[in-house]
Amino acid sequence: MRAARYYDRKDIRIENVDEPELKPGTVAIDVAWCGICGTDLHEYLEGPIFIPPAGHPHPISGECAPITMGHEFSGTITALGEGVNDLKVGENVVVEPYIVREDVDTGKGQPYQLSKDMNFIGLGGRGGGLAEKIVVERRWVHPIGNIPLDEAALIEPLSVAHHAFVRSGAQAGQVAVVGGAGPIGLLTAAVLKAKGLTVYISELSEARKSKARETGVADGVFDPREGDVAQRVREATGGRGADVGFECSSVPAVLDMLLDAVTAGGVIVNVSIWGHKPAVDMPKLVLKEIDLRGTIGYASDHPDTIALVQSGNLDLGPFITGRIGLDELLTEGFDQLINNNEAHVKIIVDPRA
Repeated sequence: MRAARYYDRKDIRIENVDEPELKPGTVAIDVAWCGICGTDLHEYLEGPIFIPPAGHPHPISGECAPITMGHEFSGTITALGEGVNDLKVGENVVVEPYIVREDVDTGKGQPYQLSKDMNFIGLGGRGGGLAEKIVVERRWVHPIGNIPLDEAALIEPLSVAHHAFVRSGAQAGQVAVVGGAGPIGLLTAAVLKAKGLTVYISELSEARKSKARETGVADGVFDPREGDVAQRVREATGGRGADVGFECSSVPAVLDMLLDAVTAGGVIVNVSIWGHKPAVDMPKLVLKEIDLRGTIGYASDHPDTIALVQSGNLDLGPFITGRIGLDELLTEGFDQLINNNEAHVKIIVDPRA
């Protein structure tokens, strides 16, 4: 089968590899669509990061570069391994792409995303969604019902947004401000809006501001160049400020804005991955008793995220801004997201095209 294989920084190759083997307790899936994630771009430009470099196998998967990429994907079950009797061949599914140790409890409510040496399918080994087929453990497979397979490729990043919402403790009727309207910022806003919050977004890019308005995920979109965003949030909330803030940009000025924009006793959730250590206004954090929280990945979020999409309260279609084949991965995928990123939210790949 064909697959996109990561060898090293700026070295991804489309190659023929052996099809994966069905084993007891696993599920074989024909991949339909796979999204290109910001993490994939970081691996290409700056890596290897999550991907184990050649000669240094991952302690759980035992694999190292070259690695088949892709961790945001949907597909159709083609075979069930021995012992798997609660799924059906022909069923459409998504994969929660974790690599964790066999003895890690992945039951509901367990923090398995924080387990030692955790990594991701499509980064740490065990195949990936940028290939025609994959075989994964049953525990990571989630049926999607009637959600279209192209839109279902966004369930994984949407689960990141859902987990950030859960970490925030936010409730319907509250006010949220999201810093940054990139893919994760927009999807975080979409989850918050679907959960009944009033949502304000801070963003500089004209294209991303337009996408926030077009998708209806924000009640207000503020450009920092056109005035103090925190002040505008306070004006919109009768002087109180937002209940919760979400940092989705990894830009220090955005974190500063959120510290200003949330009310005393408010919560800020850092969703973005920082490539550097930012300065944090600790006096403001202390004097306002702000609760600053981290979030990584997801844990038992996929079923609730799927149900949220199935409810009709969240439409993933408008967030797909490109559909390409595997041979176009670098030219029409990575290159577009690196050099024309303002025009795109999510580009998805058909590994068979």
